Amino acid sequence: NTNQRANLMPISLGMQCEEFGNTLQRQSTTNNGIMAHECNYKISAALRNADPCTERGCKWFKRRDGTVSVPYVISNQFSSRERRVIEDAMKSFQSSTCVRFVPRQREQDYILIRCFSFVGRRGGGQILSLNRNGCVFFGVVQHELLHALGFNHEQTRSDRDQHVRILFQNVIRGEYRQEHNFQKIRTLNLDTPYDYNSIMHYGRFAFSRNREPTIIPIPNSNAVIGRATEMSRVDIQRINRLYC
Repeated sequence: NTNQRANLMPISLGMQCEEFGNTLQRQSTTNNGIMAHECNYKISAALRNADPCTERGCKWFKRRDGTVSVPYVISNQFSSRERRVIEDAMKSFQSSTCVRFVPRQREQDYILIRCFSFVGRRGGGQILSLNRNGCVFFGVVQHELLHALGFNHEQTRSDRDQHVRILFQNVIRGEYRQEHNFQKIRTLNLDTPYDYNSIMHYGRFAFSRNREPTIIPIPNSNAVIGRATEMSRVDIQRINRLYC
């Protein structure tokens, strides 16, 4: 759908690189004329939430047997060990949801795995990029695959102010400003609770410019956030409610 491919904007996935002890890549690359930073995923400016997006056609299609097939291609730049990590993360969806990641045959819509991903099905060859310098981890791959299925970061939920406080004064500014990663958006939450344990939740120091927290949980400021290494029970529940 060419309409959905227009007006693309990069939104950085810095939590994944920073929370696993790696440095966010600052190099810019060009993809079909669109500038993007490594470890980013992209989302249409008009479709910043999974649920409205899926209502307008970015959802992957369900087959007659009730499964949702997502064709993929993995770039040959990855080592055999990295390919196993990616494939294991894909298989984890099969054990708990109706989603099946399958090697691409001749399908028109598919994901090309190369640290960014479009949110939801975009049409044609859709890039899901995993930076070799820090992003090929099981939980990171799950996180990116969830973006490709149409899910956004937990701390952007419409009800987030009841669960976290965002300290914008501590967020990176300037050329690599990241305030957009912390903006609350109008979401439909599939009748699921806010989840500190979601693989989609940033850590408390994500994108900090001064080593001070950018996210503080409330009312318990000591609650653990952004430390998930795999999908939570609620993450799985959301996939099943959206697709299965």
